[in-house]
Amino acid sequence: MTATGGSTIGVLLVDDEELVRTGLRAILDSEPGIRVLGEAADGAEVPGLVARLRPAVVLMDVRMPTVDGITATRALLARPDPPRVLVLTTFGNDGHVYEALRAGATGFLLKRARPADIVSAVRTVASGESLLFPAAVRELVAAVGPDTGDRLAGRGLTDRESEVLRGMARGLSNAEIAAELVLGVETVKTHVGNVLAKLGVRDRTQAVVAAFESGFVDPRRPLP
Repeated sequence: MTATGGSTIGVLLVDDEELVRTGLRAILDSEPGIRVLGEAADGAEVPGLVARLRPAVVLMDVRMPTVDGITATRALLARPDPPRVLVLTTFGNDGHVYEALRAGATGFLLKRARPADIVSAVRTVASGESLLFPAAVRELVAAVGPDTGDRLAGRGLTDRESEVLRGMARGLSNAEIAAELVLGVETVKTHVGNVLAKLGVRDRTQAVVAAFESGFVDPRRPLP
């Protein structure tokens, strides 16, 4: 996964509506440190564009006519060194969003979001530091029904790693988790890496989805 040089975040826009792509390009290209590298109208175009342009972030529409965003996301995540995928959706409670998260998307974004929120989401996804909209992810998992008990019990998480995962489920950054647990930020980063490895997931979002789905964190209870 690369950017366009230095600290610039390269972005690929994937949406079957030209108006949506045009609006997103105008918003993102006006921001320092972000550059739209290309556009696609269907998920079928994504693998070739990603291989050629090597974006850091793909903004992916969920519903497209030939290859949908879920299928495209799954295919991307099967490739070595894939980009981060930020799903675009009209409705936050769309079941397709949940399937996209399960397929490996790092987060989702409402198409009607404010420009500042779109820019912030792209930067957040590119950094991999925080979870986008933890309460919304919790609600999506709660809607399909989590397992009872705790399926993560056999993954060998230490007590400290469990505390870190609960902080991740609340959407806390590494710095916020460090402050709450009175740890160094680098120590928290190490714990986060251990959690991802033990759960066999790629990023924080996938770890949190696993925590909610398994019952390790009850998604039916509001996050503090």
